[in-house]
Amino acid sequence: MTRFISFTSSGFQKIKDEKESILIKRKTAVENLRTAREMGDLSENAAYKVARGQLSGIDSRIRHLDYLVRCGRVEQAPQTGIIGIGSKVALSQGGKQLKFEIVGSFESNPALYKISHICPLGKVLIGKKSGDKISVSTPNGIVYYQVMNVK
Repeated sequence: MTRFISFTSSGFQKIKDEKESILIKRKTAVENLRTAREMGDLSENAAYKVARGQLSGIDSRIRHLDYLVRCGRVEQAPQTGIIGIGSKVALSQGGKQLKFEIVGSFESNPALYKISHICPLGKVLIGKKSGDKISVSTPNGIVYYQVMNVK
């Protein structure tokens, strides 16, 4: 069973761009490791240990990005007016206006008002349309929202 990771098209492109960027950094890290290795005794060579650690971190990130690219799937925008991954949603909650973008789980950043399609609010919003009323269970009780606008 293959597991897919949902992305918006811009989020998936950011992952691919980061992979290209980090591959360039890897070349520099390999060169730094080669230079440090040539300095002599590796057991007492701090520059070698630092360079090896940097290369290890870069390789780990490359493996993670490879996984995301391999398993990633760009979700197509849903029908006009229906909430899905990539939708920008305006909500009303007790007189307050809130705006969110629904994104894949690896793209979510609540500080930038990007919420995952699998978080409690995101899960409830998927498939809804303008005018719908929803409720979300939170640690402080149930919170009620009304969908004001979907783009």
